Amino acid sequence: MPFFNTYDPRLLDNVKHVHLIGCGGSGMYPLIQILHTRGLTLSGSDVEETKITESERAMGMTVALGHDAANIQGADLVVYSAAIHDDNPELSAARAHGIPAVERSVLLGYVSRMYPMTVGVSGTHGKTTTSGMITTMLELAGKDPAAVIGGKLPLIHGYGKAGSGQTAVIESCEYHETFLHLTPYIGVILNIDNDHLEYYHTMGKLKLAFQKFALLSRTVVFNMDDHNTVDVVNSIDRPVLSFGIEEEARFRAVNIQEYRPGFYEFDVNELDDHFAHLRLGVPGYHNIYNALAMCCCVRPLGLTPADAERAAENFKGTGRRFEVKGETPSGAVVVDDYAHHPAELAATLATAHKMGYDRIIAVHQPFTYSRTKALMDDFAKVLGTADVCVLLPIMGSREVDDGSVHTEDLAAKIPGSVVVDGLESAAAWVRENTRKGDLVVCMSCGDLYKAADRMVE
Repeated sequence: MPFFNTYDPRLLDNVKHVHLIGCGGSGMYPLIQILHTRGLTLSGSDVEETKITESERAMGMTVALGHDAANIQGADLVVYSAAIHDDNPELSAARAHGIPAVERSVLLGYVSRMYPMTVGVSGTHGKTTTSGMITTMLELAGKDPAAVIGGKLPLIHGYGKAGSGQTAVIESCEYHETFLHLTPYIGVILNIDNDHLEYYHTMGKLKLAFQKFALLSRTVVFNMDDHNTVDVVNSIDRPVLSFGIEEEARFRAVNIQEYRPGFYEFDVNELDDHFAHLRLGVPGYHNIYNALAMCCCVRPLGLTPADAERAAENFKGTGRRFEVKGETPSGAVVVDDYAHHPAELAATLATAHKMGYDRIIAVHQPFTYSRTKALMDDFAKVLGTADVCVLLPIMGSREVDDGSVHTEDLAAKIPGSVVVDGLESAAAWVRENTRKGDLVVCMSCGDLYKAADRMVE
């Protein structure tokens, strides 16, 4: 499992034409926007037409539907998404013709070096929201940042942007150590939890990856209340800025109160001095931590506490993060959320319970067999806090089903739970069995959002 950073400072030298396989993905599009502003000729391919491919064509990019070796003609560099397999005809052709080919996360590392001040936001939970908050802060301050975010940020009309300023905000995922391609000016570690252990196998190896990420950063922003993160940061020799609520962090939230159900405001102290008063525009106690991480970035980025206050109030969330989709025909409110780890489900459901609805209906699509099997008791405990739990089949994604775990195994641990056979059945069950006063919370990082769309009128 060892990670080898194969950074070649000359990779982009003399590159004029870049071909991107899987160009219709939300992770690829911000990179394409950035490369476009650098004057490169771009081409790409994907399996279906999307709003993203339409936007790419509008900027003058050649986009092919379907993968064919002929599509890479003229390319000096080929970039492929993580979903592309080794036998892809375009990737195979690039290698056969000696054209350099790199995975998306590798290119992201090169792009991050194009900006003097890159903020890499890492952590098991909260990356997208915190990246969105920091981007909002920079955008409203007139800094025109570049951004690569895992969720759609309405303020910038997408998952990222090129930006003409000196800063870039990049969501930095630990999956397969891809965040180790980055060298951030500020490296943020929000938390470290037991996820992706099918790759890391042990928490020790997972923490080692975060330690490497911290050492690649010039300054490290970290959560003083998270023990795993503290273990990592205690072993590095980088300047640090800490945040927290319980512990005596440099930036600490005090005087926390709800200004309406589920929404918080609080003072931020820097050491013993008042720094800012934040009023969050998104619900959830866990978002206090995300906002504190944003505050840590204020001075290193040349901003002011007032910029943080404005961002906190104006940030209304990103796509698939407690995103209200609408109402069912009977008047139940439907929310879509990306939560897929027990800790994330717990935070999302805790927020839902604070909002005063009569019933909370949890609709969950388990994601990957290994995670469902390893954390089944944790999933059952959290999902059991809902008034009703509706479960879909496990979405295997990159994993092969070995038959050792099923949704029914999880359902057996949750009294009164309902098992449906797919997206259509989930949407139908919700439409037929909910009423006004219910809050339906759809939670998955798979394609459950499609069912959420079908639940509403």
